[in-house]
Amino acid sequence: MKTKAVRLYGKNDLRLEEFELPSLCKDEILAQIISDSICMSSYKAAMRGSDHKRVPNDVDKNPIIIGHEFCGIILEVGEKWQRQFHPGMKFSIQPALNLKYDPYVAPGYSFRYVGGSATHIIIPNAVMEQGCLLEYKGDAYFYGSLSEPMSCIVGAFHANYHTEGGSYVHNMGIVEGGNMAILAGVGPMGLGAIDYAINTERKPGKLVVTDIDEARLKRAASLYTVDEAKKNGIELIYLNTESASEPVEELMDLSNGRGYDDVFVFAPVKQVVEHGDIILAKDGCLNFFAGPTNPAFSAEFNFYNVHYNSTHVVGTSGGNTDDMIESLKMMADGEVNPASMITHVGGLDSVVDTTLNLPKISGGKKLVYTNISMELTAIGEMRKKGETDSMFKVLADIVEANNGLWNLEAEKYLLKHATRI
Repeated sequence: MKTKAVRLYGKNDLRLEEFELPSLCKDEILAQIISDSICMSSYKAAMRGSDHKRVPNDVDKNPIIIGHEFCGIILEVGEKWQRQFHPGMKFSIQPALNLKYDPYVAPGYSFRYVGGSATHIIIPNAVMEQGCLLEYKGDAYFYGSLSEPMSCIVGAFHANYHTEGGSYVHNMGIVEGGNMAILAGVGPMGLGAIDYAINTERKPGKLVVTDIDEARLKRAASLYTVDEAKKNGIELIYLNTESASEPVEELMDLSNGRGYDDVFVFAPVKQVVEHGDIILAKDGCLNFFAGPTNPAFSAEFNFYNVHYNSTHVVGTSGGNTDDMIESLKMMADGEVNPASMITHVGGLDSVVDTTLNLPKISGGKKLVYTNISMELTAIGEMRKKGETDSMFKVLADIVEANNGLWNLEAEKYLLKHATRI
């Protein structure tokens, strides 16, 4: 079977190509990809090529398919897995395989025939062996794609830890009823973190979300309102640190001088990290969530407080399979709605330019439907495009009727009416 896919050959070298997939082995699965969302991690892989930890050294000779936030349909199952999977089953993949022989290997970074930016893929045995091929029971494919970034958020909340005085016990997870700060927190992943913090079982008592972009702060506040958070027992506060004369002092005042038990840093910016350190409470945990592109990125950390106040730092770069199962369940149950992350939609032919220029494109997640041809389009620009294209006019009507968010109806309409790739 032929597939069309975006493959990485080296630094800044992505190519949309059509090629033949190999014959299916007894321990493999053939699948069709429907949706994939483009992650900043794919941009980092494209920029660093074989210097990236997850990308093979011989990628120039054996290119890999990029994309790891994908959802699709199983078409054919090799003999080994026929009792567990079947044709027609929807699926999503947890890309963090955590293989013992190579912990960095992952779909979308390391494999020739499996990745999200493709029409068809072959899922290797290792994915199933690690329990990382997950059935998706929802209706909208884009939710299946967003289960991976949501699992990263879930994993970050689970990875934070706190200690008990006079013991060596480490209690995993955030402080229930405590103070939490999400810094640089209204990008796509920050929005998901706000959603999860408000709606998960183990919640903070106070949640302060900061950013320097007033428009994005207002959008976040309209999606996740103070009143909604209050109903769930959370005092939610949005703070523009750009307009604050003394942002650290304001953050401390909002905590009544106590500081924050859990601080999440959602931008790899030195000042943001250092502000996060300063506002930590005793036994406070700083989670450096945002992965930097620069391998020499560093920031100052107050080791006096590490010694006397037991402050500490963790870094998370993804969730595990349990985290992804939790995110899939919460979406299926309607407890979280990560559609707020999506600000742009495109086809497979938009992936190369979008990935290589991702930091320059404003907004949140860029969602791709891999079997259609369509330039990357901001949801907010669909009304304007609708003046000359009836498809975009209908899409604009659908999303505007849904608080400006991408949704199942929009997905179905697009897949039915867009030009096939």
